[in-house]
Amino acid sequence: MNIVFMGTPDFAVPCLEALINNGHRVVGVFTQPDKPVGRKQVLTPPEVKLCAGEHGIPVYQPERIKDSDAVDIIKELQPDVIIVVAYGKILPKEILSAAPYGCINVHASLLPLYRGAAPIQWSVLNGDAQTGVSIMQMDEGLDTGDVLLVKKTDIGINETSAELFDRLSVIGAEALTEVLNELQKGNITPMPQPPGEYQYASMISKDMCPIDWKNDALHIHNQIRGLQTWPVAITKINGKNVKIHQSQLIDGQFDNIPGEIVDNNKRLIVCCGDKKALEITLLQPEGKKKMDARSYLLGNNIEIGTILGE
Repeated sequence: MNIVFMGTPDFAVPCLEALINNGHRVVGVFTQPDKPVGRKQVLTPPEVKLCAGEHGIPVYQPERIKDSDAVDIIKELQPDVIIVVAYGKILPKEILSAAPYGCINVHASLLPLYRGAAPIQWSVLNGDAQTGVSIMQMDEGLDTGDVLLVKKTDIGINETSAELFDRLSVIGAEALTEVLNELQKGNITPMPQPPGEYQYASMISKDMCPIDWKNDALHIHNQIRGLQTWPVAITKINGKNVKIHQSQLIDGQFDNIPGEIVDNNKRLIVCCGDKKALEITLLQPEGKKKMDARSYLLGNNIEIGTILGE
């Protein structure tokens, strides 16, 4: 099949590579413009652009996908299908109907759950036991199109959204390959999404980072897992901001106040609002690299009874 691919971050790369490896002809790649990254604001190309460049595929980076030039380019490329994976832009009707098989989207949730921008992070933040990938025929709504295939997977109790992100990108590539093979044979039956309520996965923001130790231990653990690798949960230790990258739930009950350090012997264990505790295992003091809790305690005097968040 002749394919126009639209995607931006590293999540989309396995799908693009799967299309190439399975003999499809990717006639063009649309991705977002290069953006400044890091403290030095170095202009950096999207991962999809780098992948396309390695395979000699033409790359297009319009500021506005609704511009007539972008629509004209796609029509000139004459794709059989347009594949969309985390592109980050809403497609106009002219593009949705620009290929015989339309636009097919790889969405990292079990639709209609978590329509929107951040389905992976929200599945972890909410402590879901299961998620997956939905291959969807796109329409003019926000992730409302008919579902062509669903692949499910369990979420580990300590799995971060970053780790889940990597797994789902591979599952998505496998599911996309299966759909395209069956689509060409006429074996796909689109399934309308059930009507009624759905859960919207809004964008993640830095406002979600501060840890409130009055919350339950599981809630805080999910917050830490869900905000990996950006924007990362944060708390104050002895008045200084510290990013919390990983944690583990601790068995037992603790008669301490929320946020109180209950163990500093090579481990950093904190009491939470439900009288259960959380072990901080990987953290990052402001202006420094990530380190495990033991290394942090060797260089910092954190006494039993210290209250985090103050």
